[in-house]
Amino acid sequence: MNISLGVLMDPIQTINTRKDSTFAMLLEAQSRGWKLLYMEQKDLSLKNNQVMAHCRQLSVADDTENWFEFGEQHEMAVSQMDVVLMRKDPPFDMNYIYTTYLLELSGTLVVNNPQTLRDANEKLSTAWFPQCCAPTLVSSVAAEFIRFIDEQQDIIIKPLDGMGGASIFRIRQQDPNTNVILETLTEYGTRPVMAQRYIPEISKGDKRILIVDGQTVPYSLARIPKEGENRGNLAAGGSGVGMPLTERDHWICQQVAPELKKRGILFAGIDVIGDYLTEINITSPTCIRELDKLFDLNISAMLMDAIDARLKASFEENYAS
Repeated sequence: MNISLGVLMDPIQTINTRKDSTFAMLLEAQSRGWKLLYMEQKDLSLKNNQVMAHCRQLSVADDTENWFEFGEQHEMAVSQMDVVLMRKDPPFDMNYIYTTYLLELSGTLVVNNPQTLRDANEKLSTAWFPQCCAPTLVSSVAAEFIRFIDEQQDIIIKPLDGMGGASIFRIRQQDPNTNVILETLTEYGTRPVMAQRYIPEISKGDKRILIVDGQTVPYSLARIPKEGENRGNLAAGGSGVGMPLTERDHWICQQVAPELKKRGILFAGIDVIGDYLTEINITSPTCIRELDKLFDLNISAMLMDAIDARLKASFEENYAS
């Protein structure tokens, strides 16, 4: 099949090509002869009940100095694209939600499914799998968090819409900063946030595990906090160490992967600390390039194979009907 692949992302000129997972996907798609079409959120519109995009043909090169080149901008219906990669980074704000509405209206295959992007908050969706999670509380009421701290002794608390380790706090019993942390995160009891029992194994890494169309990559990138930190996020200064999945990691993935596939999530990154699932990342998961380099993998090829299979199945279904 001569496949045209649209990509909706943050400005490509701002990316770090050595670490950017979207860039890895584009390199793989281009190597297969697929046509790349570049868009940003502002390029989408709805005209005469048809979703349109001002897009540019894109070519990419694995070159840290000159990694992309654009063709001339033109307008086309998104339905003319075979597949769109929705790779816009959070914030998950109303503009992001409006973009998912437009992509859903386009009628083309979108990775990941726009409805699930709206429905599956990356923190709250862990509640689909309580058997995999440490004790958790989501609330906006300070008194409930105080009781939770008394029960668990030591907790992590974080906003439901954060990324990259932003605004994550550790609170122990008798912490004199408890009230001000709760006031700040809950905006004085008007905004729900999440607390989880502190997992000491964070010292060994917050493991990012990638799942492609229900299949688990057999290695994780353990993001290990720098000294004096509780957060392993690379954006917060953590260091990445590759390691094979443990038996418990595989078990967690067996719980999670079928549900993600059922909901149209072709590419996800789950976070595991110790024996516990802590997040399910589906907006723009990362770590492809790091894992590829460490273990001589091609995770993007797994994803493009999955996309190709979906498109072929859709074509055969339409041809048969």
